[in-house]
Amino acid sequence: MRVVCCPDKLKGSASAGQAARALATGIRRVPGLEADQLPLADGGEGTAEALLAALGGEWRTARVADPLGREVDARFVLLPGGRAVVESAEAIGLWRLGPGELDPLRADSAGLGQLLLAAADAGANELLVTLGGSATVDGGAGLRRALAGRDLGGVRLRAACDVTNPLLGERGAARVFGPQKGATPEQIEELESRLAAMPWLRPHAERPGAGAAGGLGAALAALGAELVPGARLVLDAVDFRGRIAGAALAVTGEGRVDTTSAAGKLPGAVAAECAAAGVPCVVFGGSVRGGVAALHELGATAVLPLGGDPASSRDDLEALGEALGRLLRALRR
Repeated sequence: MRVVCCPDKLKGSASAGQAARALATGIRRVPGLEADQLPLADGGEGTAEALLAALGGEWRTARVADPLGREVDARFVLLPGGRAVVESAEAIGLWRLGPGELDPLRADSAGLGQLLLAAADAGANELLVTLGGSATVDGGAGLRRALAGRDLGGVRLRAACDVTNPLLGERGAARVFGPQKGATPEQIEELESRLAAMPWLRPHAERPGAGAAGGLGAALAALGAELVPGARLVLDAVDFRGRIAGAALAVTGEGRVDTTSAAGKLPGAVAAECAAAGVPCVVFGGSVRGGVAALHELGATAVLPLGGDPASSRDDLEALGEALGRLLRALRR
């Protein structure tokens, strides 16, 4: 019997790869069980690492601008077959800025454009762009400037959106995400005006995900990118339906299960795919704060808290894997 271990990361505690290995270690303690490690992500930070672990490939590095224009080394993944995974946060992420450096009126997305060009120059025939964690609210103005006069050579663009927000308004890029990027109330209104004044964004302003990463969703749509829910993009990229075919169980989860887990995040997407394929699915959370009923409605067989200290999450995952393995074996006797 085969169990597919397909978790997201437990932020601050374990990467998706580490979580998958821990679950698999526990499952393999049970005689007669096989464990298939398939670390996943939902399109935010860690997506490149998860796809590299699932599909193979290699890291590449390019010299690009950070959100404030300083040169930094940023990575992207080149997957087998020519697809590249480019995380916005690698070049223009909030993590690039130190204390006191948040400056949303100045922060610029040119580094992402430079990283996309580097991936295209490396031979990529498709660019999977993840939009989580950016420090910018520039509507892709820097991105467009970096790409000016350069041709991506017919490379297909797909953008993984970790939110469904439109570009403008109360749920838009400036008003919802501006504060976490350091914007004051006055700056939020200025950012809103700037975004509204960019003519290339207007045809895409209402698309779900247009407001992702400070308007980069709309900016990439204007360049011809397909905007895709992040979890969906990852599941398609790894052929998730094929990977779970014939499995006795799938185990997924994340650091915190809550009402968002069934609303576009990985656990809900995995549970729905498993239900469609007739594969039982257990969802775990480092903590469980809600959303359990919605996950059951999508197809989750059970939703379980790890219930331990984040520092011991890998031990807890090994114990969960072994417990699920023993239960599965007993039920199949």
